[in-house]
Amino acid sequence: MSPVKVYHSLYQAEITYLLRSMLKDGKALTECAVKTRKGTKVADAAWASSKRLERIRHETECSVAPEICVEVISLSNTDDEIKEKAALYFESGSQEVWICKADGAIEFYSAEGKLAHSALAPDFPKKIE
Repeated sequence: MSPVKVYHSLYQAEITYLLRSMLKDGKALTECAVKTRKGTKVADAAWASSKRLERIRHETECSVAPEICVEVISLSNTDDEIKEKAALYFESGSQEVWICKADGAIEFYSAEGKLAHSALAPDFPKKIE
């Protein structure tokens, strides 16, 4: 794994902090391994409800994805790679996938497509610093 830019770590930390602050009935996670039909994928940040955590807490990789999986875009990521990861997270049980761009803009998706805002965290900012 090649090192990430500083902005990647900053955004990952800020997203995790905001998830933890805004969504009380669950936990925020970083570097969350999710089992998919194409092997293990690692979400940069995630949020799982308390109920889902009961199931996945002691697993090596999540047998069911957290409700929210977040990808912070790196320069090495391709659009196709991110689309594939999102599809795999949805197949594995995620309700939303968030994509954080290099400028801090966040796009929210459900399995049906792009959302104006997160349904699970409606007050989550559309851009972070």
